[in-house]
Amino acid sequence: MALISDLRVLVAECPFYTPVMPGSGKPMSVRMTNFGQLGWVTDKAGYRYQPCHPETGRPWPAIPAQLQELWEKLARYPHPPEACLVNHYTGKARMGLHQDKDEIDFDAPVLSVSLGDTAVFRIGGSSRKDPTRSFKLQSGDVLVMGGPARMNFHGVDRFIPATSTLLSGGGRLNLTLRRVNLPVN
Repeated sequence: MALISDLRVLVAECPFYTPVMPGSGKPMSVRMTNFGQLGWVTDKAGYRYQPCHPETGRPWPAIPAQLQELWEKLARYPHPPEACLVNHYTGKARMGLHQDKDEIDFDAPVLSVSLGDTAVFRIGGSSRKDPTRSFKLQSGDVLVMGGPARMNFHGVDRFIPATSTLLSGGGRLNLTLRRVNLPVN
C-alpha cells in the first residue's frame, strides 16, 4: 500500500515519541507523531498545537497527498486540514474518552483513518455523562466526526491484536486530520 510506504518515510523523518499528560507528567499509552503545518502535542505544560516535533525541534512533514484527497472527498469542508495526528497503538495502548477541543474551528470535522489491527472505538454524546456505544474500526475504515457529533466524547477501549497484517510487527495506526484555525479570507 502506497500510504504505508509514505508513512514509513515520514515517521523516519519525524519519529514517534511518548507524550505525557499535563500536570502529572504520566506517560500516555500511545506513541504519536504529526504531519502538516501544525502538530498536536501534550506535555506537563498542557495540550496545544505547535509547528515542530517536541523532541527533535524539526518541522512536521507535509500531510501525505492520499490523506489530503480523503479530506477533500469526505470532510465537506472548504479548507484543507492543518494537522494530521498519528497515534500508534501497541501492547495495551488505549485512549480514554475525550473531546477534540484544542482547535479554534469547530465547524471543521475531524477525519479519522484506521490502519492495522482492529480497534474497539467508543463514542458518547457531548457530555461525559451521556451513554456510550462501542463498535469496531477495522483497517481502512474512515470515520468523520462533524456537525453536532464533532464535540462528542470518544476513545479507544483497546485494539485487537493479530486482526491485520498491514503493519509489520502488528499494532494500529490512527491518523486524524484536523483544521485547527479559522480560515483567513
